[in-house]
Amino acid sequence: MMLSDWTLWLEWLVKSLFVIFALLTGFAYLTWYERRALARIQARIGPNRAGPLGLLQPIADAVKLIFKEELIPAKADRTLFFWAPVITMVPSIILAATIPFGLENVPLFGREISLAVANINVGVLYLMSIASIAVYGIVLAGWSSNNKYAMLGGLRSSAQMISYELSLGLMFVTTIILADSMNLQEIVQQQSGMWFAVIQPVGALIFLIVTLAEVNRAPFDMPEAEQELTAGYHSEYSGMKFALFFMAEYQKMIVISMIAATLFFGGYRELWFLQGTILSVDRFWWLGPIYLLLKVVVLLFFMIWIRATWPRIRYDRLMAFGWKVLLPLSLAIAFITAAGVLLSQDLDPLFIWSIPIVSGIAGLFTVVMIYRELRRKAYERA
Repeated sequence: MMLSDWTLWLEWLVKSLFVIFALLTGFAYLTWYERRALARIQARIGPNRAGPLGLLQPIADAVKLIFKEELIPAKADRTLFFWAPVITMVPSIILAATIPFGLENVPLFGREISLAVANINVGVLYLMSIASIAVYGIVLAGWSSNNKYAMLGGLRSSAQMISYELSLGLMFVTTIILADSMNLQEIVQQQSGMWFAVIQPVGALIFLIVTLAEVNRAPFDMPEAEQELTAGYHSEYSGMKFALFFMAEYQKMIVISMIAATLFFGGYRELWFLQGTILSVDRFWWLGPIYLLLKVVVLLFFMIWIRATWPRIRYDRLMAFGWKVLLPLSLAIAFITAAGVLLSQDLDPLFIWSIPIVSGIAGLFTVVMIYRELRRKAYERA
């Protein structure tokens, strides 16, 4: 029994270290991936000096930040000033603990191993609760700096994250309704026949938009806006403390893409029309992590593409978009999904396809109303 306990703890330790190493390495090379992709989109070259194709550029950046001098304001709260970047970064790592990378039971090293650090029945609730902790790091970073501009930047960024978390939570609820489960493994298995992004495309799109605001990415990157002359909540940070905020943003990009792939795009499962073929995960379990990685890379490119092409939104319009557009639409999407699932269970399974149709109409109506409102405001200004 003791040997069994030790092997179980060793399995958890190895999987945890693997996830941490993957996220830290992914963060480093996501910066390279973003800079190369932005350069291609904007007809530039991008990093190409440090190593072949610039592949050693992330290492050069890390060495620079490690040796850069760290400054602490004289009247700052030194304890909170130190811990704020850590509080921001740690949730971006532990969020990945419940995300399944492959099948639940895989034969490895003479035993059955689950390709997830922890497979819990309330995995969705775990994701929602941990994701909200990063707000504390941002508020504490602004407050502990003893700088009124940093404090205002922290309040604005935290207000943005809290506002968009409402719509994010409703999209989690939509997925729970479709899968009839909060277990992430079961949610993935429910999509073996059809992705939830096909059944609820508007919900998937809202989820992707909201996650951009949650990780402060363009066009919702208020700390990097021109009017934020001192860079918002992290204006007093330098060296590795600033790098931790930078690291948290990019690690959250990776984890958010993994969550989106798991909830709406089949997770580690193959495309539904490949089920039963030689490319099925049920035949070769090692294809699961590869499929998940490919989906994450595509979703990351979506975030990078948005940054390269969309202008930054003004703060008042950002908040209005979250409260007046996304929140009502998210409520409607959750109601439509619940009604469609209920009708498909009680009357006819074909009613499940009423969900994308009615959701598409609701989304189109929202776009038309936004367009009319913008035209009205432009006419009043003229």
